[in-house]
Amino acid sequence: MSYDIEKRDLMAIDDFQEDLPEIINWAINLKNDEDFSDSFKPLEGMTIGSIYEKPSTRTRVSFEVGVNKLGGQPLTLLANDIQLGKSESVSDTAAVLSRYLDGITYRCFKHSDAQLLASSATIPVINALSDMHHPCQAAADLMVITENKKDLNGHISWVGDGNNVLHDLLLAGVSLGHDVKYATPEGMEPNREVIGRAEKIAKQTGAEITATNDPVEAVSDAGVIYTDIFVSMGEEHIKDKFAAFDGFQVNEELVSNAKDNYLFMHCLPAHRGEEVTDAVIDSKNSIVFDQAENRMWAQMSLLTYMCNPIAWEAYRDLY
Repeated sequence: MSYDIEKRDLMAIDDFQEDLPEIINWAINLKNDEDFSDSFKPLEGMTIGSIYEKPSTRTRVSFEVGVNKLGGQPLTLLANDIQLGKSESVSDTAAVLSRYLDGITYRCFKHSDAQLLASSATIPVINALSDMHHPCQAAADLMVITENKKDLNGHISWVGDGNNVLHDLLLAGVSLGHDVKYATPEGMEPNREVIGRAEKIAKQTGAEITATNDPVEAVSDAGVIYTDIFVSMGEEHIKDKFAAFDGFQVNEELVSNAKDNYLFMHCLPAHRGEEVTDAVIDSKNSIVFDQAENRMWAQMSLLTYMCNPIAWEAYRDLY
């Protein structure tokens, strides 16, 4: 199914910076709209293929269930199911899949592979995770922050590695006007090019970005505390990386510096006892499972926005 509009690809969350608030509100409305949640089928007649170089729980289930809820047919392609970048080039695979599918999601190692797939495909492509960006996670994160905004008092704080999740959290957070403070170990700061993009957006929205190597400074008076595993999938070979995070565990002592009603966030899976303690992740402040659920709703909004913009606009106009 095609529309007379420019093809939309999502490689990083700032690709959709201008429409991000509406994409998030659209997802919240659909999540809470019983009249539409079971009858709105904007992907009817469409097949969405999802390619996985990395195994996944939340990404695979949320996309498959979300596409089904929107009336589409999900097709999951695991690393051994296709010859992407092996016996067939990424660009040739993209050209072939474009003849069969109506959209592609791609969970990969190298961000450059996601960009190549998107540039070679004639159908929309979503980066479902790469080593540089995780836009679907950021959309879900800002969705859950928006849902809790009446209780939000203070900045978004990140404690951990300067990784792909932080990159898109920064870009999405400042796009919606939130101040962000991040603490990373020395030498593990986020990508400077991404920070430059975030700073440019922050100037437009009036948000502030603060960098530090001190977790206490980052979480002091925070409204949100966010962490992730210290060593990401595919980085297990990096010697002594885990040791660099001494003092970065999100525990009861650290969160005592935040607002009393702070929100604790984690993109999951969590390594309990490493980056976060049970006492924090299981506390009343934790909204990690709301985040996990919102992956589906945020991705449903993104899929409709990209694959059936007419239906996306029509539903948006109801609110």
